Parts: sequence; structure tokens; C-alpha cells
Amino acid sequence: MKTIQINPLDNVAVALTPIAKGESVTAGEYTVIAGGDIPQGHKIALKKIEKDTNIIKYGFPIGHATEEIEAGNWVHSHNMATNLEGEVEYTYQPAITPVTPAEPETFNGFRRKDGRAAIRNEIWIIPTVGCVNDVAKRMVQMNQDLVKGTIDGLYTFDHPFGCSQTGADHAQTRKLLAALVRHPNAAAVLVLGLGCENLTHEQFLEELGDYDSDRVKFLTCQEVEDEFEEGRKLLEQCAEYAGQFHREPIPVSELVVGMKCGGSDGLSGITANPTVGRFSDMMAARGGSTVLTEVPEMFGAEGFLMNRCINKEVFDKAVNMINGFKNYFISHHEVVYDNPSPGNRQGGITTLEDKSCGCVQKGGSAPIMDVIGYGDPVVTKGLNMLYGPGNDLVSATAMTAAGAHMILFTTGRGTPFGAPAPTLKLATNSQLAANKKNWIDFDAGPIVNGESIDDAAKRLLDLVIETASGKETQTERRGYRSISIFKDGVVL
Repeated sequence: MKTIQINPLDNVAVALTPIAKGESVTAGEYTVIAGGDIPQGHKIALKKIEKDTNIIKYGFPIGHATEEIEAGNWVHSHNMATNLEGEVEYTYQPAITPVTPAEPETFNGFRRKDGRAAIRNEIWIIPTVGCVNDVAKRMVQMNQDLVKGTIDGLYTFDHPFGCSQTGADHAQTRKLLAALVRHPNAAAVLVLGLGCENLTHEQFLEELGDYDSDRVKFLTCQEVEDEFEEGRKLLEQCAEYAGQFHREPIPVSELVVGMKCGGSDGLSGITANPTVGRFSDMMAARGGSTVLTEVPEMFGAEGFLMNRCINKEVFDKAVNMINGFKNYFISHHEVVYDNPSPGNRQGGITTLEDKSCGCVQKGGSAPIMDVIGYGDPVVTKGLNMLYGPGNDLVSATAMTAAGAHMILFTTGRGTPFGAPAPTLKLATNSQLAANKKNWIDFDAGPIVNGESIDDAAKRLLDLVIETASGKETQTERRGYRSISIFKDGVVL
């Protein structure tokens, strides 16, 4: 099969393999002759498309033709453009498809003293200010001997913030860092400060709220003679506390899984993203939780999501999230559709609607149960939407802060980064999976050759259970872990 017409309403098909000029291709009820070379992942017109007529893909408009396009011609940036503008008024018209409950499988995880489940048993050092980043890194290097028994690792996550910030910007840093301290994969945490920063110890304690003093330790470097000696003492206490936890069977209904895409291509919305969407539906059926973010990459594809909100209250929160993020761009005198990236375009994605329609496939078809703000925790079972940008590391950090035990990251071009939570990389095509084995954990490419989405999602569920039970991701094997904090955003 050379091409796929994703929806019977589509007037374009996607090339599953490169198509040569003059080649005859069939998609749905259409057979056309390629008017030129069509790269893999790019669009080919299935019929004549008049100027200013909508380009339809996924059954939705993804832009309009800027010139007349003959059947068989390549459809891309040279002959189509976005339809997007600013804020939109939405009307709630519920279209909710309940999931059929399924018995949850189990994974071998850790049960925390507060009852929460975890999939890793790690010690984290969280700097409250960028000035102590190198101190935290050296502490990690000097204390690797504490990683033994059931302790999976000792890590820190550097960032340049925590001082010279004011107002909402300062509050956003404080909220995100406190949320990371609460993450269940961190069996114990050392919060490392300097002493003169405007993110004070007292402020951090207020943001953190109630905490277990056996689990969370604090060190202010300016208040001790040797921060490494004092840090060692506190990390020894952290290791003693973390070492008491052992893996035990836990139902997957207690998992929280983040869903993200980046370095997308024309196959993202056909292979990997629908697989993640079907997996999300399977998690909802089992009583688990999934998290969908990247709000700007919902623009133009809201029709896939908004009316799946479980009630009007959740719908209103979704509207505020979508339009609030559009206003974020507009308030900075930017257009809301300045996307996709150059790599996305090279992979076959032309407009933001095109990218968004593929992106939201990760949300599956289950009801949307809640919409949560940046830095807020997931508290509702099922599919959740999270306020966050499209930037890969920023949004992956936000999902971790929301409590995601792991991140599923689909990619058509590949990327090596990892979030603090284990980050599984899912290739949209088998060429990437073969070429970047040191980055990729899962190949969704076989879908192009006939594997069903259901079978691919079952493969993915099995991998998630293995990962939750301790199997390392490629990013974990290489020690790739970073955070990035959303700046100048809106705290919902």
C-alpha cells in the first residue's frame, strides 16, 4: 500500500512510501497519477481542488488551497495555507462514548507510605535556585555508592531559575519545583538551596505543604561550612529511607501516563499517535489515568476533543485553556499558527491544523474527565488535559510534575531527551526505529504494513507494564534526564 486516505471525506491521501512522478496510486475510491515526486509522509491530491477550497485530512479542514491543485499533485506549503486566526467561541454539544470496563493487569511497583504507587525508587536532589546547580551535580557524582539494594538511582535536575523573578513568574517556578518534590518516583528528596535567593526556604515550605520529614530533607548551602559533608549526611538518611521500599504487584489502574509527540512527521497521526490514543482508551477502561498536553498543538483540532468533555464544567475549563493559550500568543503580538517547525514540514506536516489533527490522535476516544493547570496534580481517573506548551522538554516536565509515572513520546524524526519520569520513545516509522535504536523503545511502523492499531496498542501496553516493573528506557540507560520550566505563561 503506497498511500492512505485516513477518512472517506478526505481530498488528500498520505504517501506511506516515496511516490515517483508518473506512478499510479490508489487511495479509497480514488486512483490518480502522481504529477511529481511525493516524499514519504506528504500529501497527494485525490481530486482537483479549487483555489480557496479547504484541504480535508482526518475528515477535518487542515487549511485551504492557495492555488488550483490538480489530482495527483503534491499538496504542501507551496500551494496551501492555514485557516487559523484568534480566539473561537465554542458551544458544548456532548458526544461522549463511554469505555467498556476491563480488568486491570498488574505491574511490579513500589507502594509509598501515603498509599501512592511508584514505578521507580530514586533519590532526587532538587535545586531551588540555579546558583547551586553545580553543587547538586557534584553531590550526585560523589554519592553514587548510595545507589544499592532497591534504590534505582540518584539524580538532580538543574535549571537557571529561583532568583531575580517576581510575581507569577516566580510563583510558577516555585509551584513546579514543589510538584517535582512530591513525585512518587522519588522515594526521597534533598531540596538544595543557596540562602539568599528570592525563592526562600519559608516560601518553599509554604508551597510544598504537608510533607514527610523522613522523606524530604533540606540543605541551605550558605548556612553550613561544607555543603558536601552536610549533603552526604542528608543523602545517607535519604538512602536509608528509600531502601525500605520493595517492588510488589500493583494494578495498572494506579498508573498515570503522560502522552507527548515531537519531531513529528506525516505518519505521526497514522501510526504512533493513534496507537497511543488506543492505549489511552485501554487505560481508561482499566481505571488508569492519562495526560494530554501541548495546548497550541490542539489549535484547529478542537473538534476531536471539546465535545468529549464529561460535563459542562470540564468543557468550560477546556475552552478557557484553549483560548487562554491563544491569548498568550496574541498578547505577545504573535500569531497563533506559527507552527509547524521546519522538521515537521520536511516530514510532511504543512499547517498547524495538519499537525494538531495528528497530535490529538493521542487522546483516543474516551471521555475527557478533567482539565488541570500547570503544576497541578492529576486527581481524576481517565483522560486528563493539562495546560502546557508544545515545547518537548517543557511539556514533558509539566506532565511529570502532574504526577505522570512515565511519558510516552511519539516521534517521526527522533530525539534523545528524557524527562525526570521514564520516557519511552515511539517511532512513527520503522526506518527511524532501525536507524536510532539507541533512542527508540517502540516501533509503530508495522501499522503501515497492515498491523492493526489494536494489536500495536496491546504491544504498547505490554511495554508500559514492563517499564513500570523496572525495565529501563533508552533514555534511562544513557542517563538523559532534564527539566525545563514554562516561563511567562499563565498559571491556571
